[in-house]
Amino acid sequence: MAERFLSFASGKDWQKGVDKVQQDSVQQGISSRHNKNKRTKGRNEELGDFSTTLRVLPISALAVVIGAICAFVALALLRLIGLFTNLFYYGHWGSALVSPAGNHLGWFSILVPIGGGLIVGLMARYGSERIRGHGIPEAIEAILINGSRVEPKIAVLKPVSSAIAIGSGGPFGAEGPIIMTGGAFGSMIAQLFQLTNAERKTLLVAGAAGGMSATFAAPVASVLLAVELLLFEWKPRSLVPVALSSIVASVVRRYILGFGPLFPVPAHPLHIGPASLLGCALVGLLAGCLSALLTLSIYKVEDAFHKLPIHWMWWPVIGGLAIGLGG
Repeated sequence: MAERFLSFASGKDWQKGVDKVQQDSVQQGISSRHNKNKRTKGRNEELGDFSTTLRVLPISALAVVIGAICAFVALALLRLIGLFTNLFYYGHWGSALVSPAGNHLGWFSILVPIGGGLIVGLMARYGSERIRGHGIPEAIEAILINGSRVEPKIAVLKPVSSAIAIGSGGPFGAEGPIIMTGGAFGSMIAQLFQLTNAERKTLLVAGAAGGMSATFAAPVASVLLAVELLLFEWKPRSLVPVALSSIVASVVRRYILGFGPLFPVPAHPLHIGPASLLGCALVGLLAGCLSALLTLSIYKVEDAFHKLPIHWMWWPVIGGLAIGLGG
């Protein structure tokens, strides 16, 4: 006991105790700061979905410009579709949208989609393979793999090849081509500036949404579709520019393509009762089932084409033959 007291009095045990207390204090401080940083990081990540920075302002300004440009891109795509339809089926120069059903080619009309398929196949093989797809998968690939960078030639080849395919009788829609084409223009403009991958992605999606909005006169649906397929987030830093692009494209569309709905709407009663609402629900359910069946059929046909012992350049020709024979 006396030896322990003398040792403590001489400062040996006292110094050890002080060192232990200091060490414990340092460890507690580090642990406390670590826990605090984790809590702060968690709060920041949580707030990240609803907060943004001033960086969104120049990105939004670029998105407004992209939206206006994509309205004219959509106009060009529709005019190209009308041009090739008139050339292939009626033999005259014109850009008005007309139906191929009124042609007087007779049996020669079977050759039109075959010729269109051959042209598209040649463009894909010797121009760019990226115009082969529907448009939407290629836009997703550009975002996930290529850092939201799209080659400039895609902005030319995609709308021209799509217009040839549709104008020669192909049963296709313009949503895929305009998504890829609008996204290509958005990406090209983004590549002119020092932007991050996330900002380039935002402007690519803004171009896609602007193109859809101008083509189908559906700004809200265009934003929702672009967010679901391409954006993958609901953060203001990206959602605000995409929404602005879609709105601007819709406004510009009214002055270059006219007012009114895209599809003619027959006369209908203003009041919709419970029975009509139930009918709408059934139609929606049936449409969903048919769309799922159509998607599955497309994938099955694509798989069948991949098994053919010929170059993929000839696939559109085979498809054109089937379209021509089917009328």
